[in-house]
Amino acid sequence: MNIDQTLAPALAERRAAHLYRTRKLLQSPQMPQVIVDGKPYLAFCSNDYLGLANHPDVISALQASAQTFGVGSGASHLVAGHSSEHHALEEELAAFTGRERALLFSTGYMANMGAITALVGQGDAIFEDRLNHASLLDAGLLSGARFQRFLHNDVDNLQNRLDKTDAARKLIVVDGVFSMDGDCAPLPELAALAQKNNAWLMVDDAHGFGCLGKTGAGSAEHFGLTQEQLPILMGTLGKAAGSFGAFISGSEILIETLIQFARPYIYTTAMPPAVAAATRASLRIIQHEHWRREHLAQLIAHFRKGAAALGLQLMDSFSPIQPIVIGDEAKALLISQKLAERGILIIAIRPPTVPVGSSRLRITFSAQHTIEQVDQLLAVLADVIDAVEREVAHD
Repeated sequence: MNIDQTLAPALAERRAAHLYRTRKLLQSPQMPQVIVDGKPYLAFCSNDYLGLANHPDVISALQASAQTFGVGSGASHLVAGHSSEHHALEEELAAFTGRERALLFSTGYMANMGAITALVGQGDAIFEDRLNHASLLDAGLLSGARFQRFLHNDVDNLQNRLDKTDAARKLIVVDGVFSMDGDCAPLPELAALAQKNNAWLMVDDAHGFGCLGKTGAGSAEHFGLTQEQLPILMGTLGKAAGSFGAFISGSEILIETLIQFARPYIYTTAMPPAVAAATRASLRIIQHEHWRREHLAQLIAHFRKGAAALGLQLMDSFSPIQPIVIGDEAKALLISQKLAERGILIIAIRPPTVPVGSSRLRITFSAQHTIEQVDQLLAVLADVIDAVEREVAHD
């Protein structure tokens, strides 16, 4: 058989199981009101939590830097692509997160892959939360270390697994804020456990950075964890920061180790300098415009109160990620489609992204949303879910 004949059955199987994914065509800037596939929607599915992706100051910084540095960086950081914009951003990220140094990566996936595979290998042990992001799980599997997954946020289960290892290097890896559930890892308990067991703690703070903490520095700041307690901190720049890329922050020795041994860092072209300049502008906004996090918290509280009044099943989350678990894949898809017909854009998240039987509507909020838009969401959700429930019951 040729390649198409070989691959086609797996696609047909995925489609029949209501798990087929399709891309939507965004034709406007990332903001609450968007144009997708030629139609206007009120969107609750972006990770632009602070509303910075289309901020005029961020746009201006990118444009000005492009005039100076051009577009492409032209080389990897270790050859000739490490510009003064990259270097300044690394210094500012280190200061912001309270760490000695920071290192830029082109994506969060590459940051996780680079850090984990550089730090552990054969003969070592890695322990990951069962609900960790796919990039963390992939990195753990590819590292060559003995890979174990502990029950979600279960410190006792993790301790039992640590008791059974004799590995010299032990790495504990968790999301700071879990991307599909919106809840936080118990980082103070995990930090204490790591120190007690002579293990290292790594946190992927993709969804906490910018949103949590007094100044927005993320989960480490929210829980008051020092570099010693949380030695490996990863954050992404394409979510709350409204830009692109990722970073690892930590000690001087950690960062130098990654520069020397993290293959996804060594063997890839540096992000455009103008993107780094845009991120520097967004970092300044994050630190000075505290109202964005305050307004976001008000939106989340208002939504949770309204959802509870409607009897909707919410998860234990105070983050901008507010999932409604539906369960059945086809039902979640149907609700998402009917919401779209009413002008509300929310994506149905299905396996393998989430466990089988836990398909959900992943609702996310931005500081650009208004209370009135949240009320509109609640009203439409109530109508659509009720209509779908009656339709399913009738069938």
